Amino acid sequence: MSVADERRTDTRAQIRQVALELFAEQGYDKTSLREIAERLGITKAAVYYHFKTKEEILTSLFNEFFAGLDELVAWARARPRTAETRADVLRRYQDLLAGPTGAQLIRFMQEGQAALKDLPAGSEMKERFARLATVLVPEDGTAEQHFRFRLAFIALHLGAFSTDIPADSPEERRAAALNVALDLAR
Repeated sequence: MSVADERRTDTRAQIRQVALELFAEQGYDKTSLREIAERLGITKAAVYYHFKTKEEILTSLFNEFFAGLDELVAWARARPRTAETRADVLRRYQDLLAGPTGAQLIRFMQEGQAALKDLPAGSEMKERFARLATVLVPEDGTAEQHFRFRLAFIALHLGAFSTDIPADSPEERRAAALNVALDLAR
């Protein structure tokens, strides 16, 4: 890879990261390409070179997350629906949330639901979460089991980004969230 290609890739990654920070902080609708450029100290044209719209930026972020989610669902479907598999799915999902954009993307999804409902990425995310939850529920699962497994994911989401939950460290907060998720999935 040439130096120019590396710079282009790095700029693209920085745009995605800053955009996600702004989407999570102030909302998708209130964030502009100009603000993203200003925060990065680059021109709007430089942002536009990589992404024509903020929806394109958001779609690229979701596509990366979707790839990890799809991989997790495929892995889970290849295993028996046991308590051990459920626990492994929750741990692996928490690892996905701990990735470079996972926590902020989930924070944005929780706080930016109004903006997401009108975007294709929002409906895709809903479908993927439904698939993920389905691999945890026994085939003859009850309504209570469906609620428990979906609430387990919400616990992991809160553990990934909620700073108002008392904990000595983010790791302690995530561990507590995992314990709650595991209890729910039993």
